[in-house]
Amino acid sequence: MTPPNSTAASRHHKRPRGEGQWALGYHEPLNKNEENKKNDDGLNVRQRIIDIYSKRGFDSIDPADLRGRMRWYGLYTQRKPGIDGGKTAILEPEELDDRYFMLRVRIDGGQLSLEQLRVIADISNDYGRGTADVTDRQNIQLHWIEIEAVPDIWERLESVGLSTTEACGDTPRVILGCPLSGIDTEELVDTTAAIREVHDRFIGDPAYSNLPRKFKSAISGCPAHCTVHEINDVAFVAVTKDGEVGYDLFVGGGLSTNPMFAKRLGVFVRPDQVGDVYGGVIGIFRDYGYRRLRHRARIKFLVNDWGVEKFREILETEYLKEQLPDGPAPQEPRGDRRDHVGVHQQKDGNFYVGFAPKVGRLDGDKLHLIANLAEKYGSRRVRATVEQKMVILDVAPDQVEGLVAELEANDLKVNPSTFRRQTMACTGIEFCKLAIVETKATGIHLIEEMERRLPDFKDPLTININGCPNSCARIQVADIGLKGQLVVNDKGEQVEGFQIHLGGSLGTNANFGRKVRGLKTTVEDLPDYVERVVTNFESQKKEGERFSDWVQRADEGDLK
Repeated sequence: MTPPNSTAASRHHKRPRGEGQWALGYHEPLNKNEENKKNDDGLNVRQRIIDIYSKRGFDSIDPADLRGRMRWYGLYTQRKPGIDGGKTAILEPEELDDRYFMLRVRIDGGQLSLEQLRVIADISNDYGRGTADVTDRQNIQLHWIEIEAVPDIWERLESVGLSTTEACGDTPRVILGCPLSGIDTEELVDTTAAIREVHDRFIGDPAYSNLPRKFKSAISGCPAHCTVHEINDVAFVAVTKDGEVGYDLFVGGGLSTNPMFAKRLGVFVRPDQVGDVYGGVIGIFRDYGYRRLRHRARIKFLVNDWGVEKFREILETEYLKEQLPDGPAPQEPRGDRRDHVGVHQQKDGNFYVGFAPKVGRLDGDKLHLIANLAEKYGSRRVRATVEQKMVILDVAPDQVEGLVAELEANDLKVNPSTFRRQTMACTGIEFCKLAIVETKATGIHLIEEMERRLPDFKDPLTININGCPNSCARIQVADIGLKGQLVVNDKGEQVEGFQIHLGGSLGTNANFGRKVRGLKTTVEDLPDYVERVVTNFESQKKEGERFSDWVQRADEGDLK
């Protein structure tokens, strides 16, 4: 006879459903992505590209490589031209794929020599139809790349110490660093050596090339906190404890459709421990990270579920085999703009000059121009920033005026408007298969319109434009965050537009943007909306009040 409630009892004692965590014994792939990675490490696709695909052409590429493993070397298929945003989530991948690739060149710490910059410029002109976008993670992305060209591109990049290895994929991606490392007059520590150590120890290592999802890192001594540590998977932020310089450790930041701020572990990491601690954190992610559902596979979900105390305990006992001392929190960020635009003095008495392309959009000729101007005025080093901007270092005092004049004359603004300086845009529907709307041209048009309509506006104001919900352009932490979607205009037509997030911020009083019910705009009406809400802010702000603070107290009517 079956005991009463036996079904309920057995269900109660059933082993919990696994999240695919290797450390708990769940090694069998629980989705197609995990199966592909188990079948063959993404790093192995390089030789197939060289030996087979580049010689036999696009049609010879295995689909599992095309839409999976090739990302381990910075290659994504582009969106086929002419496919509107309404079909993004409807069509099969092979219907969206073009026969060309986006290629991401990883630039750890944003550090570039003139030789490296010129090589990228030549590749852009020779193989990428002149395309070159500076991203919000210090990379440079090229488009229109054909598979036949990839081996030559790699050879050129690697000849000057650059790479596309693990620029994408479920890997440790580019390591963010302050572009002023080693020269900032107020930095606590030069992180160049730490970034190089982490890169050399972990990038391209098969032990860390199969993570549950992407892994974003930052190591910075910048007093402005320019590497946005609050939204990285792991971040080392310079601090001082009892006169000794080290790092505070943050884990579990990330945006996308489930935004979370990184959490402090409260430990003090000495400079000589950075590599080991980084290895411990990424090891936890590899071994304990959730692999069952892709949308829960980022480390932020693990940190959120475990809590800081458990994460720190596992890090210290299972991976480091030692306890880390408690440490202080970082100081508040310097200034009200976390970038490096303008002319500022270095430690050595020379100057750096930061300038602003429009939404990171450059081209091969402009990259050559930047290299030539840097060399003309005595510099051998340029840097990319996490705000889609660039910096020329080491300019002698008597050379600054000439360099600034030539940059400005070539539309590389050293003294830009707020709108030029603080508007970012992701790749958008022009090339991205996930996008629903156009972004780069929209951002450029918005900048030009706002400069014309509000020429005297000077307050800090970040405007971040994203072509889909994934937040590559960090919409939730922008003053005005624009999430691409299709909306209905006044004529009842479905057109490109944005859901609007307002008042997001990092640093002091960090918060995610406020969503006002029904607050959307068409692309056509976007300049009118931005003008309206910025004008309301100007008329209502209190002395020294930031836009994000005003948004939190403003009436909904003033935000629409």
